[in-house]
Amino acid sequence: MASALRNEDIVRIGDDVHMVTGSDTNWVIVKEGGTAVLIDTGYPGDRERLYASLAAVGVAPGAVAAVLITHAHNDHLGSAEHLAVTHGTPVLMHQEEVPHARRDFLHQVTIGQVLGQAWRRGVAPWALRALRVGGTAHIPVTGPRAFAVGGPLDLPGAPVPVHSPGHTHGHCAYLLPGSGVLVSGDALVTAHPTSRVRGPQLLPGMFHADRARALDSLSVFEAGETGGAGGVVDADVLVPGHGPPHRGSVKAAVAAARERAEGRVR
Repeated sequence: MASALRNEDIVRIGDDVHMVTGSDTNWVIVKEGGTAVLIDTGYPGDRERLYASLAAVGVAPGAVAAVLITHAHNDHLGSAEHLAVTHGTPVLMHQEEVPHARRDFLHQVTIGQVLGQAWRRGVAPWALRALRVGGTAHIPVTGPRAFAVGGPLDLPGAPVPVHSPGHTHGHCAYLLPGSGVLVSGDALVTAHPTSRVRGPQLLPGMFHADRARALDSLSVFEAGETGGAGGVVDADVLVPGHGPPHRGSVKAAVAAARERAEGRVR
């Protein structure tokens, strides 16, 4: 199981937005009064940390209006089904991610791929941690729902889904327009235990269902570009699925990530 939640694991991004770090993965709590929306839930083994993080920001588990999933990998989907069964929490995602969450299929890095990269610095320790917290557990969501596309959702923070496929086919980031925050999931991260660099970047290639498409999807995060959400405005804070928050122009973060991706030896 994961270790206990520490004070430093919760980063206040804005008045009502908190990023929480679990076992090498982040989730986000967006408050509105006494209710909230969760964006991702960490690994299955992060459940105690997840509950502790809600308590730390003053949200009862039953007051979570919905779980928004960036994508249906175990390190982001971990407690979604538990919240749905225990508290009746809706689990929402892009329509292309719904069958992935049901485990009609699984687009996730394989054990063979990990073993093939185990000689690289950081890969073996990360893999062992992931196994301990449920990285390979079978945890389908039995009733995932697709949200309506084309504008803000009627949830705390009025999140705007931004379809950003490549990491998975239905990967979706979420813009919080009132807070100037982009929750980018695994489409754009700032660090990972298996990466040699720090700062805005794509995850290493083995993690993507379609790396070329993931690189192309960076364009939806640039101001003025239009995507499935009908257009993305400027955000000045990037909250990734892995790594610390990045404060500054998201457009500049995208440029840095693209430069690194195009120069990386694969």
